[in-house]
Amino acid sequence: MSGVGKTHLSKLLSNEDKWFHYSGDYRIGAEYLNQAILDNIKHNIRQDDWLGDLLDNKSISVENHITFDNLSSVSAFLGKAGNPEQGGLPIDEFTRRQALFQEAEISAMLDVPQFIKKSTQQGFDHFINDAGGSLCELDDDKVYQTLAEHSLILYIRASKTNKSALIERAQTHPKPLYYQADFLKAQLATYLTENNLTYVAQINPDAFVGWIFPQLLAHRVPKYEAIAQKYGYTIDSEDLYQCKNADEVFELIYGVLD
Repeated sequence: MSGVGKTHLSKLLSNEDKWFHYSGDYRIGAEYLNQAILDNIKHNIRQDDWLGDLLDNKSISVENHITFDNLSSVSAFLGKAGNPEQGGLPIDEFTRRQALFQEAEISAMLDVPQFIKKSTQQGFDHFINDAGGSLCELDDDKVYQTLAEHSLILYIRASKTNKSALIERAQTHPKPLYYQADFLKAQLATYLTENNLTYVAQINPDAFVGWIFPQLLAHRVPKYEAIAQKYGYTIDSEDLYQCKNADEVFELIYGVLD
């Protein structure tokens, strides 16, 4: 999950020479969702006639300045389901974007072998795939087998303290997330019933994200464990947090390999 230390691990290794850092979320936003992100921004700009005219006559332009450390454009596109007056998306549009994200993540992960080859040609000795937390929800053996054949899959297992912190952060700083379609449908039905609501358009988007996150965590953990058991290895988040440099990360990984 986001927040357990994936990017921390990547940066510790990338600080050393000859490491190529591949960010799945960056690849998704820069390549596979780039046009959809730009189209969405332009659609919103056109809600203002004056700005829309400037855009259409090419007086102004729009670019997606995504970086490894700033994936805001991807999050903004993914959005949250709920009341449009509170920043939410209609459920049909929300699920459409969720499907696009799933397709993009599959493509980004299947790109890993070609980027490993490119990184070698550019003089990098090592490669790290900083995969998104929703990787476990792809349920695509081709993706997992490809990653296992070309890299060492590590599942960073969140401690109880870490899980509590993740849940608290989701409730205080709710952010857009990917959900499997059947899981989302079931959770929306439960939320509507518990809150005496009739339509998704009545839902407070931030409140729903905070409410669904513990269920999402419980939904994902067995999937992470299954992938690690079949294709990779497991390290604990608390152990990773103790690592201050690449050597300590390697020592931790060698321990689970043994």
